[in-house]
Amino acid sequence: MVARLCLLLALILTPIAANAAGGVVTAADPRAAEAGRQMLRAGGSATDAAMAMMLALTVVEPQSSGIGGGGLLVHHDGGTGTLSTIDGREAAPAAATADRFMANGKAMAYGQAFPGGKSVGVPGNIRLMADAHRKWGKLPWAKLFEPAIRLAENGYAVSPRMARFMGYVSPLWQDFPEIAALYTRDGKAAPAGTIIRNPALAGLLRDIATGGPDAFYAGRHGAAIAAAVTNAPRHPVPLTLADLAAYQAKERAPVCGEYRGYRVCGMGPPSSGGVTILQMLGMIERFDMAKLGKDSPTAWHLIGEAMQLAYADRETYLGDVDFVSVPLAGLIDRNYLAKRSALISPVRSLGRYQPGTPPGAEPRTAGISGEVSGTTHFVAVDGNGDVVSMTSTVEGPFGSQLVASGMVLNNELTDFTFVPERNGAPVANRVEAGKRPLSSMSPTIVYGPDGKVVLALGSAGGKRIIMHVMKALVGFIDWKLPAAEAIALPNIYFGGGALQVEQGTSLDAMRPALEKLGQPVSPADLASKLNAVERVGNGWRGTADTRSEGVALTE
Repeated sequence: MVARLCLLLALILTPIAANAAGGVVTAADPRAAEAGRQMLRAGGSATDAAMAMMLALTVVEPQSSGIGGGGLLVHHDGGTGTLSTIDGREAAPAAATADRFMANGKAMAYGQAFPGGKSVGVPGNIRLMADAHRKWGKLPWAKLFEPAIRLAENGYAVSPRMARFMGYVSPLWQDFPEIAALYTRDGKAAPAGTIIRNPALAGLLRDIATGGPDAFYAGRHGAAIAAAVTNAPRHPVPLTLADLAAYQAKERAPVCGEYRGYRVCGMGPPSSGGVTILQMLGMIERFDMAKLGKDSPTAWHLIGEAMQLAYADRETYLGDVDFVSVPLAGLIDRNYLAKRSALISPVRSLGRYQPGTPPGAEPRTAGISGEVSGTTHFVAVDGNGDVVSMTSTVEGPFGSQLVASGMVLNNELTDFTFVPERNGAPVANRVEAGKRPLSSMSPTIVYGPDGKVVLALGSAGGKRIIMHVMKALVGFIDWKLPAAEAIALPNIYFGGGALQVEQGTSLDAMRPALEKLGQPVSPADLASKLNAVERVGNGWRGTADTRSEGVALTE
């Protein structure tokens, strides 16, 4: 009870927004944000702070992210102005084949596919961390692990959010004794406030701190990962030490586009986030969104129309560029987006949202990927103006439900399209050995008309991540809202043949007006978990989504 009270007081008393002339961090958990702040106060860079937050989240947010999964990082160098991105997305092992999630000629149900070995990709976050630290880190490698090791060793309180997600998946744990041993008490999911200690994870973190990334991808910990997947109680499949040794994080070219004098930059494939956001912005740019304002049903209708057209392209053309030809330039070509925008009417829904034919596109058949709501995001800015925006994930709640060396292993391979061919043509996001599944993670950095960084943000939320970031960008750029108010705007998505609006919000109240435009509208639980840092004068302001447990802290 005392532990639970302390946690609740911390959540109440810690600000969700913070201003500073120096560094700022924001994360989806106060304990992770504190780990980042400790690095800044020790003289570390934004990269040091971000990596310490990623490690701490491994401990305190195992339902959403961690080193058993992967991530995507966008970095702005305050000295040179250089923008870089690192792809730490998980990869399919060598034994993976196109029919991995097929059974008797049909696609497996998601609920059948995600628990166990088939869904686990080779984790990428530690290789990403090593590359980022080598390029931009200032503190010793081992220093970044100290907060996470303390949390794992000394214990941390289960947050209400973690407890809620445990409630969703704990019925599965009768088949997964390792995760049950960590997170259940007396046969039930540990309630909020329960102190969790994870000495096995502390040992893993300590070994990586002293032995570098090879201590994760080889040796006894690599063997533990391989054994957990190969001998999984459900869907055991090969994942080998060779798979782990072959993994590399990859520096990718950022994807950038102009919108009303601002430069919006994000990740390219295997992320669909950067491309899809730029497509939507390009489609709505011909409309006077500022004049319409945030309380206009027409404005939200336009966002909804652009969304459904962009997602149709997403499902058709996007995948891992190392395996499939992606018409990246064509998808964000201004002439192409003008043609797509011409399909949008401010007074009537289009009704059917088909993919277009962007310049350079090969004939392609659409497929549907199966991302679920999960993941985490964090942002760090240091006193030199370096900015890191990173999204990290194990996919769904507690990933595959498998544990190795105290860490939860991801279920990222369920982000592939289960059906490898449609109408006799291969699907871009089909399973292939070594391939990285399509992601909606959208770490984003925005430059103002003066060329300076004005905003860095991202979110959790599965395929909805793109829309959470999109509405915040429209709020910030078009409606001139501070980041906190832009994040607080209602969320919008689509599904089940309807436009979905966040229940209980101002957008929910617009349903009658939106439905008059010709499309069914349904209220839905579209909770988000955004984190952002914005430039304010000569300093920075961090903020976290009030729908989450996140906070922003100053150096």
